[in-house]
Amino acid sequence: MKPIKPPSRRSQAWFGKQDRDGFVHRSWLKNQGYPHDELDGRPVIGICNTWSELTPCNGHFRELAEFVKRGVYEAGGFPLEFPVMSLGETQLRPTAMLFCNLASMDVEESIRANPIVGVVLLMGCDKTTPALLMGAASCDLPTIGLSGGPMLNGKFRGQDVGSGTSVWKMSEMVRAGEMTMAEFTSCESDMHRSKGHCMTMGTASTMACMVESLGMSLPYNAALPAADTRRNRLAQLTGRRIVELVKQDIRLSHILTREAMENAIKTIAAIGGSTNSVIHLLAIAGRLGIPLTLEDWDRIGASMDCLVNLQPSGKYLMEDFCYAGGLPAVMKAILAHLHGDAMTVNGQTVSQNVSDARCDNADVIKPVTDPLAKQAGIAVLRGNLAPDGAVIKPSAASPHLLKHRGRAVVFSSIEDFHQRINDPNLDIDEHCIMVLQNCGPRGYPGMAEVGNMPLPPKVLKKGITDMVRLSDARMSGTAYGTVVLHVSPEAAVGGPLALVQDGDMIELDVPERRLQLLVPDEVLAQRRKLWQPSPAPTRGYAKLYVEHVQQAHLGADLDFLVGHSGAEVPRESH
Repeated sequence: MKPIKPPSRRSQAWFGKQDRDGFVHRSWLKNQGYPHDELDGRPVIGICNTWSELTPCNGHFRELAEFVKRGVYEAGGFPLEFPVMSLGETQLRPTAMLFCNLASMDVEESIRANPIVGVVLLMGCDKTTPALLMGAASCDLPTIGLSGGPMLNGKFRGQDVGSGTSVWKMSEMVRAGEMTMAEFTSCESDMHRSKGHCMTMGTASTMACMVESLGMSLPYNAALPAADTRRNRLAQLTGRRIVELVKQDIRLSHILTREAMENAIKTIAAIGGSTNSVIHLLAIAGRLGIPLTLEDWDRIGASMDCLVNLQPSGKYLMEDFCYAGGLPAVMKAILAHLHGDAMTVNGQTVSQNVSDARCDNADVIKPVTDPLAKQAGIAVLRGNLAPDGAVIKPSAASPHLLKHRGRAVVFSSIEDFHQRINDPNLDIDEHCIMVLQNCGPRGYPGMAEVGNMPLPPKVLKKGITDMVRLSDARMSGTAYGTVVLHVSPEAAVGGPLALVQDGDMIELDVPERRLQLLVPDEVLAQRRKLWQPSPAPTRGYAKLYVEHVQQAHLGADLDFLVGHSGAEVPRESH
């Protein structure tokens, strides 16, 4: 048996040593049946898997990982799969966002601590995508992303129904007396009938589109359904490509540039993407040291038209988006606004990747001459109520409410909201502005998706389906309405939102980017003297989180995780 080659790649600091430590690293790995020559210096590819039965959207990732392994072996690499914390929006409480930074730490430390020279990120449900990208960015090895893909369209009584979006709509119908609970329940199996993540343009699909627009995945990664066999083929090709990225030493930071970030912002506007993308892209940029601010979202993306006619902003679902041409068709349509020379992980520029793209359904992907909504990118609001900013998604809002002045009806927590919102004696009408406090990064903790507050039944029974709602919370990317989110600083740290009281007048002016509390400064100063923070967690990760989490306008990362540590080989373990 020939000795293992001397160290050349990072992995050989483990497997190439001709001593006791090298024996330990090789011998124990061989108990899985790997032959000696697998450890000869060929690229060791870590497949970062977020599979979990508690994350239904990622439940097919074991199969997907096997196709990635095929590709790695074909290209002469050695694939080793490893698990990291899986973040499922539908099961985790109080919110998956609380654990996004924890999962990113898991990814970062797992990559750095193991004999890995390149990484494939298996991403699906909402927070797995930013968590994996954040952790990988902090290591900066050759990296490629692979999304799990959306579910097939939901089908209910002859109609397409979309994840989340249809839930919110039908729930309001139940509360308005227009649908029975039995009818509502009967849709549960019809809505989610295949493997994959939400098939609306919710946060999961937005994140998949973000990955592709950043150049961090192969083309067509975002829209291919999970159940489509082309998803498996894409996984195999992804496995092949990561080996080439290692051989060429193309690291994550070579792809994730300022130009790539700007491309993502514009693309997210064109697809009517989730407001959650704002926080996540800011956090990813922070890991790489790329200057990116909340103002950049407004300056770069707000003037972009929305072209993609998908729920919640439009009509169709991700399966239709795929058949219509997917993200390459969108990026080709807006290519004049993009950095076309930005490089992507397949070795081609953005322009080269979309050159042959075509749109096969102009009602799903609207032409630039007839957009779904004009100047519909995420807007950033400021004023005395949000000194550090707030966001709104105009494409999912009611146009007549984008300029509105109303009386505040304040809820101090989501529990307070649920206790009072169905009360027929609640002093509220459709002209009021619903205000929710203490649901931000520290306040919840974790910034839950509760910003799209259900309307009071007495308003719904009038046939009214939208009101202005504002909070320091997030909302599901599948949600809709005139909803102002991410008010910063949040109420839990004493932001102006904490000082709002019932009856205060609030002015929302999206065209002017203004969010103003119409209360004299001296009155607010008196209220501030009386304000007391809520008790904070006293142990565990939640304690660490609230002590170190940044505000929403900075990306809600933990302050000690901003930046990166690289992937230097750690000291020996024995």
